[in-house]
Amino acid sequence: MTETTMNRACRHPDALLKRRDFLKAAAGTAAAAAMPGCAGVLYSDGGWRAGAAILRATYDESILLEAIEAGLGLIEPPDVAGKRVLLKVNLVDLPRDNRPIVTDPAVIAAAAEAFRRRGAAEVVVADGPALQRDAWEIVEAVGLAGLLDEQHLTFVDLSTADLAAVPNAGGLMGDLPTLYYSRPVLEADVIVSMPKMKTHHWAGVSLAMKNHFGMLSGLAHGWPRNQFHVRNLHHAVIDFIHTLRADYAIIDGVVGLEGDGPVRGTAVQAGVLVMGSNLPAVDATAARIMGVRPEAVDYLRMSAGVFGPIGEANITQLGEPIAAVRRPFRLMPHQWALAG
Repeated sequence: MTETTMNRACRHPDALLKRRDFLKAAAGTAAAAAMPGCAGVLYSDGGWRAGAAILRATYDESILLEAIEAGLGLIEPPDVAGKRVLLKVNLVDLPRDNRPIVTDPAVIAAAAEAFRRRGAAEVVVADGPALQRDAWEIVEAVGLAGLLDEQHLTFVDLSTADLAAVPNAGGLMGDLPTLYYSRPVLEADVIVSMPKMKTHHWAGVSLAMKNHFGMLSGLAHGWPRNQFHVRNLHHAVIDFIHTLRADYAIIDGVVGLEGDGPVRGTAVQAGVLVMGSNLPAVDATAARIMGVRPEAVDYLRMSAGVFGPIGEANITQLGEPIAAVRRPFRLMPHQWALAG
């Protein structure tokens, strides 16, 4: 099974079903079950190979755009010509002093321009913040509002937008057979996960896969979606990726967050963007830059061989080598086993 076929099959049972068609099916008789071969917890890449691109960058507008376009040239996203692209950014909470907790607006603007240059018919910026119920308050506070106006971009609050019931295709959270997604996510042709490179108090790292939390409706699942943390945060990530996952990732690691993430840590200069179309490969690469062993992060280990590779030997590194940009992030005392 090719990587593309596997991605479609594990997104939901009908490999040919488009997101917009899925809206109709979910409202009718569709009963998505977990795909055979789409579950597992052992660390094995199962023959998967994928690429991940590392680009040096600063928050200078021209440098960012050049870096993102270079990354898109190294690992192309799905065809975006004439399509609606949703940039799923990370706007977890209101800004805190010297704590870079959100995807930088400059990265968002550069990515939007890069996809427009590739022919995207529409680029939408979106998130469902975990801690702040008023997403627009964050948009204003971090300076994103001005960039949205300048670039004629639409922002959608995924927590409060219209929602749709979607069968949980992963099934690890067995007592939660239905997930409620924001309709703008389901209506997008291409989804790009754009997280901030951060440590996370419970998950270990918060990267492209963990960023899927914000695709679900806050109206249905609450703030800060504690029910997923209580059940099992790692199982939640895997269920989300089984059910509906991003097509591409651009991780903002120009300035990351170390220590008690995702909101209480401190700034760390990493100076990179990490990009690619295979989420486990991209997240594993970012983790190694952060000095974290991917196989020590439960949800990454569980994704290995199911959604992609996390082993360094199975990931083709493009752009900068990991050794040239590696910047170990400070971890919490209870996370010492993650370091490597």
